[in-house]
Amino acid sequence: MLLRLVPEFELRRDVVPWLAERGCAAALDTSENSALYVVNVERNGKIIYTWKENQRNTHIGLYDLQTKQNEHLYMFEKNLHIISCSINNERTLLAVSFCQYTEEERATQLLQSVSKYLTLLIEIHPINNVRVLKAVDSCVRVQVIQKSGQLPRAKVVDDLVWAQWDMMEQRLFYIVPKLESHLDIAVNDTQLKLVNFGYDYCQDQDVASKSLNLQVFTSKAGGLCVCCSQVSNIPHEIIYSIYFLHKGYNKTFTVSLERAESHQLKEVAFMNLDYYVAAYLPGQFLHLLNIQHPDMLCYSLFLTGEDARIDTLQNCSIQSPWVSAVLDCNAGSLYDVSISDSALLQLLQKSKRDCERLAALHCALLYFQYTEDLEMQIIRWISENLSTCHSFDPIQEFIIASLYCRMCPETQNLDKLLPYTSLHDWIGAVPGVICATDIISLPVLEFQNSKGFWEKLNSNLESVKYAEPHLHYHSKVLRREWRNLSEEREERRTTAYLRNIFENAKKVLSHLDTWDSEARLVPLFEEEDYQQQLLMGLMVAQLKDHLMRHLQYVGKKKIEQIVLDYVANLLNLVHRIMKEVWRRYQLHSCIFCFDERGSAAEFAVFHIMSRILEAANGMCMPLPPGFHTLHLGLGVRCLPLHTLLHYIDNGLLQLTETCVRKLLKDLDDTEQNEKLKFSIVMRLPEALGQKVRQYWNHPINANLIARKHVKLLLEKLGNRQCSRPIPERLSFPVEFLPLNYLTNMLAEIENQGVQPYEKQDHVNVRFVEETALKHTMTLLGLKYS
Repeated sequence: MLLRLVPEFELRRDVVPWLAERGCAAALDTSENSALYVVNVERNGKIIYTWKENQRNTHIGLYDLQTKQNEHLYMFEKNLHIISCSINNERTLLAVSFCQYTEEERATQLLQSVSKYLTLLIEIHPINNVRVLKAVDSCVRVQVIQKSGQLPRAKVVDDLVWAQWDMMEQRLFYIVPKLESHLDIAVNDTQLKLVNFGYDYCQDQDVASKSLNLQVFTSKAGGLCVCCSQVSNIPHEIIYSIYFLHKGYNKTFTVSLERAESHQLKEVAFMNLDYYVAAYLPGQFLHLLNIQHPDMLCYSLFLTGEDARIDTLQNCSIQSPWVSAVLDCNAGSLYDVSISDSALLQLLQKSKRDCERLAALHCALLYFQYTEDLEMQIIRWISENLSTCHSFDPIQEFIIASLYCRMCPETQNLDKLLPYTSLHDWIGAVPGVICATDIISLPVLEFQNSKGFWEKLNSNLESVKYAEPHLHYHSKVLRREWRNLSEEREERRTTAYLRNIFENAKKVLSHLDTWDSEARLVPLFEEEDYQQQLLMGLMVAQLKDHLMRHLQYVGKKKIEQIVLDYVANLLNLVHRIMKEVWRRYQLHSCIFCFDERGSAAEFAVFHIMSRILEAANGMCMPLPPGFHTLHLGLGVRCLPLHTLLHYIDNGLLQLTETCVRKLLKDLDDTEQNEKLKFSIVMRLPEALGQKVRQYWNHPINANLIARKHVKLLLEKLGNRQCSRPIPERLSFPVEFLPLNYLTNMLAEIENQGVQPYEKQDHVNVRFVEETALKHTMTLLGLKYS
């Protein structure tokens, strides 16, 4: 079961034994028709309940979740149907709302304008000296009032058809009849329904069938959702809507039920899980909707069958008095509700649909934040399912979503500026579910200096006005700038702009914490990598500019710290994946050598590294220092030569100085190794080639050096002509006139100061002469001595 329910309070367990000790036998009946029921759950977690004694006296009691103790608060010497109670912290004032008349009694008093409900504010200390402070005809719950001498007389509203008390924020949501609704909810023929009040509407089938099944949920991130189930004219079809008021649109879901008996169809129950809203129909489905990112259906989990089963909730008389709490009104039980991490991981592992995998992955990261064990299991799942996810890249989603969850809680509004997914849209659909999206009007908040939830809600509404999706950072500009700077010539890399870019990269590398005691488990080399450092520095610069534009109230130093944390965490996440993969396949740091072929485990790790590289290229994100060196080393060990060269030619493997130098020095010059070395050397960029070719003392390499030397000399010569007699430079005569002419011309070029290899003294005319002569003799099949 995905949702885990822990009983916090049960009338049968926590109250009935206490009542039995007091001799209240009439209250021991806990059936549906019992007079013992919960009337309120206070913000501090105290539970107020009521029971009747011989259908004459109505009692009010309180249960403290902290002390696990019951307390008798007050008794009415009358049979009352209490719908609401609230008590102040000092336990001196008790507000009680109850029904004055039944519907039949009120119908006989047509000429009297009498409210159905009455609210009393009673002083209960001392209990034997009861004094009623105020009685008000009202349909609303009364708050705890600090100054009892200045009680307000204004009514909230004359009439209403639906009301819900927001316990945590101390706000009342209500709907008035015969008024146009901006949410397009039909309310004209609806009977009165009170949510989070003690009135048990489920006992009255007529009221239940006509009442509006609607609940309002708030989240600590400033989310405001209206959840409503609607009546469908089609048998075995359920329709419910979620109005994301903080986003400016609603989603209406139509679910076709399979093999459902008509008597089993009940109302959809809604539960508040803070980051998620759950829509639950017992025996049918459980739908978890992400309220922070409801734009794409793939971030919501729709479960049926065994996955959707909740044993302890078999009916729909369910309320969420606060976040992650469920009150079963019929049973009088309060549960702490949460998503089970083990069940979520099992769902991730066994799911066959991309939509479920993606939703479960994001749910695990968002809901559970950061736990090392959970992260390890997700990484293991990713490494086993790289080829089974067709609609998204699991590595990309893991890195982006992990960064989002780690960074956003620290700074307000950062969640609107950082990317939370690599996907731009989602084409797929959930089988059996039809979703329709409609734009709705944004709520207007008429207050100033709002704090807490209301401040965050107002910030969300402002973001919607300024087209929030366009505020998220993306890598298009980064990719273009990185490509442009990568192609610039060496002499242009000393500008002030580039110096600043590389200074950013140094700050990121000094910010890393990856080089811990386990760092050498993965033999990543702390080496200079121009391309990756360039990308790191550019990402820091562009992300900093992006945040500075939209977080003007945050200091420059704070933003710089956020950006450095973001890029460093990105590198750490890649390193974390590498460590888990390395540990799983039991590799060791000595793997980076070329004297033997790679094992099956090494090939599996090489494949995973290739997918990491593919994910990084797709998002234009930097990789840890030494990643390309290790990747190339594993490729040399694991791949056939033609495949290795194909990977290099297509950019899947990048030639690094560390790896190529080690390859040229460590491998002996067998025929197969000579072919490998020559193929690698021929593909080296010019600048890198000048650095590493000297480590291979072989005629093939000498010939290559001579050829490139001559080529560069002739290219630099251009149309220049020799202006003076050519001195004799040969140490011995060569009876090959073309070679004599070439060496004499090269000598003249060198005399004129054209030196393409100024740092390599061994490359000169004599070297070229001998190399060319050897090459000619070899081609002619002659011996050279």
